[in-house]
Amino acid sequence: MLNNLKDNIKDIISLKYGIDKNIIEFQKTRKEFEGDLTLVVFPLIRIFKKSPEEICNEIGYLLSRHIMFISSFNVIKGFLNIVLNNNFWIESIIKISKTKNYGITKKNNKSETTLVEFSSPNTNKPLHLGHVRNIVLGDSVSRIIEATGKNVKRVQIINDRGIHICKSMLAWQTFGNGETPEKINMKGDHLVGKYYVKFNQEYNKELVELRNKGYGEYECINKSRLNTKAKELLLRWESNDSEVIKLWSQMNNWVYAGFNETYKKLGVTFDKNYYESETYLLGKDLIEEGLKSNVFYKKEDNSVWVDLTEFGLDEKLLLRSDGTAVYITQDIGTAIQRFKDFKFSEMVYTVGNEQNYHFDVLFKILKKLNYSWANMCHHLSYGMVDLPEGKMKSREGTVVDADDLLNHVLYSSLELSNQLNKKNDLSNKDHEVISLAAIKYFLLKVDAKKNMMFNPKESIDFNGNTGPFLLYTYARIKSLIRKNNTNIEIKKVEINSIEKDLIKKIIEYPEVIRDSALSYNPSLICNYIFEMVKIYNRYYQNNEILVDDQLTRSLRLTISEEVSKIIKSSADLLGFEVLEKM
Repeated sequence: MLNNLKDNIKDIISLKYGIDKNIIEFQKTRKEFEGDLTLVVFPLIRIFKKSPEEICNEIGYLLSRHIMFISSFNVIKGFLNIVLNNNFWIESIIKISKTKNYGITKKNNKSETTLVEFSSPNTNKPLHLGHVRNIVLGDSVSRIIEATGKNVKRVQIINDRGIHICKSMLAWQTFGNGETPEKINMKGDHLVGKYYVKFNQEYNKELVELRNKGYGEYECINKSRLNTKAKELLLRWESNDSEVIKLWSQMNNWVYAGFNETYKKLGVTFDKNYYESETYLLGKDLIEEGLKSNVFYKKEDNSVWVDLTEFGLDEKLLLRSDGTAVYITQDIGTAIQRFKDFKFSEMVYTVGNEQNYHFDVLFKILKKLNYSWANMCHHLSYGMVDLPEGKMKSREGTVVDADDLLNHVLYSSLELSNQLNKKNDLSNKDHEVISLAAIKYFLLKVDAKKNMMFNPKESIDFNGNTGPFLLYTYARIKSLIRKNNTNIEIKKVEINSIEKDLIKKIIEYPEVIRDSALSYNPSLICNYIFEMVKIYNRYYQNNEILVDDQLTRSLRLTISEEVSKIIKSSADLLGFEVLEKM
């Protein structure tokens, strides 16, 4: 209704003064001023040729005569603050309560497709806390974009080739004694990760021995037996050696099975997996095309380059002199292949901020190749996540595995419930819901661009800015509604200031979803829903919901129910469930 009111105001002003509606601007009323909607009149000074105060008063009186929802207005310099009456808020909450899936735009056959890439792990180790931030962020952004009516496809590129994969393979061959996930009852990704760590432990021992013999750092690396064998294994893989390919396939399949278990726990699925072993040659086909169109050029050693100095960047290597491609080349080919597969209108890469330059280069090259969709490619850049104990290092085995994190937070939820005497009220499934809400909300409430510290203990707190706090508020409201449902009409009841604040907050929800989708920023949803829940809990504590007066009771239950609906809807956009009882 607020948007309709804004349109009505624009129509009245435009019709009265014959001005373009597009120059009429609104903003939220500042907290220190009285008002519910603020009209900015500075853009109108040139047309009216009057002072800002005169314009505000003239428009204020005009709108008061034509719009029944306006109770008063006040003028602060060039700002017209409009106060809306009780009827506006009552009619708004009634309309919202009758709207199915309020705030969510339904998809249709003409909906555009957005591709969101996230996760994209290496197959030499399990998913860890850094991956969890990536996965939770990519999944939530996918859900939020879907809520704006678009068709979203979730994809990932699995890095299943390269020297790091060969290191795990070699360590398993050398030290594994035929271990399998089934034999030692270990998830496949954890088993392969164990041997990646083992390789680096043994490799570092070799380096120490070689240094003690007086060799320099470069010599140590070249003389390392393990390093040499890992390189040989990579060359054999690249030449399609059947024995190596068999081992590579076996160990990768162990990892995929482990990944899928973790994805299931996180409630995440993908529409298509791309594999680097299948895509790393894709971009090479484009080299000739780029050379013919003079977008690329060859140097004397036959290496192929692209000049990006027009964009303030440098020259970028695309093909080495020996004919092998670099990462950017395969990313060009993969992007083009994805467009062929999905005909997307928008592509979002969820990748850490250490790759900012890489994606800047990628998008500029696609533009130079005249792909129209290149302008709709976006890098969802996010900061690193650490623990209170410090940074994580995969090679040293000091990362926090995603599975261990999930189990730790689940255990913390059980332990806290025991302390709060809720042990018999919640099932194991309930605790899984709580722990997932704790993890996802904690990771998403921080703006993605920022580095963050994940504190498991803080994330599970039932008070404060946490997922469990949202779940608890939702369950409290549902309990209230179950016991006291009412269908009494609420048109003629007066609302108090905090009820008005809650209705205002409810009205904002569709705009918050839109802004969050446009900026690929789930933290906007988190900030919004936490503010709403804080207001509601203050309302609950200071206002008796189940008063004797049936009209007031009906209003308060209606407001409560709409708050609960938005908590549930927001939780879904953030990727976790809610609980009816806690």
